[in-house]
Amino acid sequence: MTALFRRIQPSKKLRITVRSIAQLLKISQNLIKRVESWAFVVFVHRWDRGGLFVSYRRLEEWQNAIAHHIQTSPTLGELSQLKTSIQYDSRKFKKQFLPKTLEFLNQMCLERQDELNTWESLNCIAS
Repeated sequence: MTALFRRIQPSKKLRITVRSIAQLLKISQNLIKRVESWAFVVFVHRWDRGGLFVSYRRLEEWQNAIAHHIQTSPTLGELSQLKTSIQYDSRKFKKQFLPKTLEFLNQMCLERQDELNTWESLNCIAS
């Protein structure tokens, strides 16, 4: 389990919807019988095929959870640690991360870094 996975705690905190699973798998929602959130994966029961495993990292909810952590990072140091965790996770689980997700998260990190730099420079001027 990686630091990012421990931080997000997807099995406890993410609300996985049938709609998001169907969208990811490119199937109708009617083909999904049940969705179970397990410790490290989501197990999808389908009417037409049986079950299959889906990585949390491929879900939109995973991306949104990381984006939330980026947006609420209080310091540059914490943002840097989060960015390092994202980079490590994306290298280790390369097939489970979508390229568009990494681009989106990288852009969010850059924007938050600019916000924190501006905020810290304003605090230095006020002091």
